[in-house]
Amino acid sequence: MTTRLYYHDSFLYDFDAEVRDVLDSPRPALVLDRTAFYPTSGGQVFDTGWITSDAGSKLRVMEVADAEDGRVVHYLEAPVKDFKPGTRVRGQIDAVRRRDHMQQHSGQHVLSAAFIRLYNMPTVSFHMADDYCSIDLDTPALTKEQIESAERLANEIILEDRAVDIRFVTRDEAGKLGLRKLPPTERDELRLIDIRDFDLTACGGTHVAHTGQIASILLRKVEKVRQGWRVEFVAGQRAVATARRDFTTLTETAALFSAHIYDVPQQARKSLDELRSLRKQREQSQEELAAAQAAAMLAETPVASGRKLVVRTLADRDLNFVKLLAQKLTRLSTNAVALLATTSPQPSLVFAQSAGQPFDMGALMKDTMTKLGGRGGGSKDLAQGGIPNAEGIDATLNAIAATLAA
Repeated sequence: MTTRLYYHDSFLYDFDAEVRDVLDSPRPALVLDRTAFYPTSGGQVFDTGWITSDAGSKLRVMEVADAEDGRVVHYLEAPVKDFKPGTRVRGQIDAVRRRDHMQQHSGQHVLSAAFIRLYNMPTVSFHMADDYCSIDLDTPALTKEQIESAERLANEIILEDRAVDIRFVTRDEAGKLGLRKLPPTERDELRLIDIRDFDLTACGGTHVAHTGQIASILLRKVEKVRQGWRVEFVAGQRAVATARRDFTTLTETAALFSAHIYDVPQQARKSLDELRSLRKQREQSQEELAAAQAAAMLAETPVASGRKLVVRTLADRDLNFVKLLAQKLTRLSTNAVALLATTSPQPSLVFAQSAGQPFDMGALMKDTMTKLGGRGGGSKDLAQGGIPNAEGIDATLNAIAATLAA
């Protein structure tokens, strides 16, 4: 069992300890008699830092985890050489990472309590990632007004700089104190995080000493999930960094529109409307061009063996246009067979025939793809495929045309 120093002092960044065990599988690791390193637990991720021996050997702690027997395992960047059971060491926590985690976790307690106090929406889970945090709320609905109200209350509690106390009680005592959430654990003693006159809950994580140290909470995103609603947020320095990144993004976007940042949504909607209009115009133009080109091709193609066999390679048209052209050819004529190809940007083939014609375009395409090393297929009347390169496309089309005309 490892003595967990962070239980009593989340601001303890340096500590002395003794090596109890040295592990080398599956990764090099140390087990100490006492530690201030926090292992991943309860939604909060692990601390990192360094462990230094009295002899001066310094190892980077890359991950910290709980073992089933109650020990804390410190996974290291490099193999252990100068450490053995009984070695005295000095642990040093990455203070910047620890402070960030304290701000996020304490911020979560304040935010979860705000949703309970305002709307009786309990938090069922908490997740801390490298750049955001999230809570899942047990509620069938969540409005924009509720989100903003909870955020506002949480930041008011932060501004009031309320004390955040740590205390230990028995499970029986905890059941009488009105905890926001009583954990299912069978431990006789529970560690409580008490945000003065606002929130009381059992938690083993690292926390600030006063709510003012959280600095701020910024809600970023909400989405419906199976158990309710997920709310993403950032706190402390993360909130500042996120707000700065958002502002920079908006400023750069506004400059593209020659507008103020508050006008960006309106300008974006206007641009999207224009793009939709241009897309419709382009589609209409493509339809008209394909129809005109198909009519011209049919007019110049003689009837042979009772059908018009159109063979073309288009170097300046994409696959979508070639497919559209094939459809126009086979709809404008009752006896058309089209063997079309494009060399740009991706070499592709399209085979099509008017309804009622005797060939199987899908089977023909699969056979062609096998020979050319490509992939494709389709129905009896329309098929398409892509090939690695354009070499030999014309020869392939001519050979297929000769076979069909025979």
